[in-house]
Amino acid sequence: MAFEDNNEGIESYVNKNVSQTGIGIANLPNQLHKIVTKKGTDFSIILVGESGTGKTTFVNTLFTTELITPLDDSTRRKKQCDKTVDINIHKAELEEKNFNVKLNVIDTPGFGDYVDNNDCWHPIVDFIENQYEQYLRQEQQPVRKGLVDMRVHACLYFIRPNGHSLKPLDVRAMKAIGAICNLIPVISKADSMSPTSLKLFKKRILDTINAQNIRIYTPPVESEDESVTSRNRDIVSAMPFAVIGSSTEVVAPDGRVVKGRKYPWGIAEVENDEHCDFKKLRSLLIRSHMLDLINSTEESHYDAYRTAQMKVRKFGEAKPKATDNKVFKDEEEALRKRFTEKVRLEENRFRQWESKLIAERDRLNKDLEAEHNLVKQLEAEIEAVQTSSPGNRFNRK
Repeated sequence: MAFEDNNEGIESYVNKNVSQTGIGIANLPNQLHKIVTKKGTDFSIILVGESGTGKTTFVNTLFTTELITPLDDSTRRKKQCDKTVDINIHKAELEEKNFNVKLNVIDTPGFGDYVDNNDCWHPIVDFIENQYEQYLRQEQQPVRKGLVDMRVHACLYFIRPNGHSLKPLDVRAMKAIGAICNLIPVISKADSMSPTSLKLFKKRILDTINAQNIRIYTPPVESEDESVTSRNRDIVSAMPFAVIGSSTEVVAPDGRVVKGRKYPWGIAEVENDEHCDFKKLRSLLIRSHMLDLINSTEESHYDAYRTAQMKVRKFGEAKPKATDNKVFKDEEEALRKRFTEKVRLEENRFRQWESKLIAERDRLNKDLEAEHNLVKQLEAEIEAVQTSSPGNRFNRK
């Protein structure tokens, strides 16, 4: 009986302490925070747009450092003569409050810079899918420690501020990229348009996006915190984002030193919501929705690619090489034309050589025939001389 009373006392003591402090589940977020902070994360952004739309300036302004070196005019013109879309990867590591982000910024010089821009987005689509493929192959390995994650989490598509709407190139490229990646449309050089024109331009772009069924990234809006919900609504309402890029510091009329551009009519500030949407786009990419961009890439785009590939491939089987790449097609066509031209030149040379041989044969035949006639003529003369000589007449008698 005393033993039972002791058990009851212990049980009541445990229940009392558990009710006051809990069993420790509430400490799990702190443990996860430590694990995530130690591990860090990978974040990749790809920049797509024509030359001169301010992609390099925007990225350098976004991360407050010269992450990408701007091209001078001579290098840009030389690049445009190559007629190819390159994929340049710029890596950096960002650290803030002991949290490390491995940043990958992918630039695509050459996109949309030529007279014939058909299929110029194919190298970009191939690059994004190749990163999914490489990550899929790593997941299928026996040892998966230290996975290299280069999957693209966001595509910033820079739209030239022409004041009309999306060009056919923009529609086709955005539709292809948006199907496999988080596509974020960006209007570059917003300070080149008036507020009224910019507002109308945004509406036309959204109308075209809806009419063409272009899939763009839409961040989650609702939240338990009303202030967060309000902020998310402001971000969504600003799409497509009109931005100004500048790493130059200027003095505002009120004496503030700000990043922006100075004009005769005033100052265009980068971080002023009344001038552009730079702060909202930065908040979307880094401060408020980076985790959602990473999760949507993992759970939506990559999972869709993985499911599609696993349906048609065996485990561990390599992906068949695509043969419809425009770059490969152009190279193949150039080689085919070069081979055809060489064959044509060789055929012409052979025909000329054959004609010379035939002419030489005819000449030799004529010379041979002339020599043969001369021999016959000489034989006839010899016979005639022999017949008419006195010795021949005496022998006959």
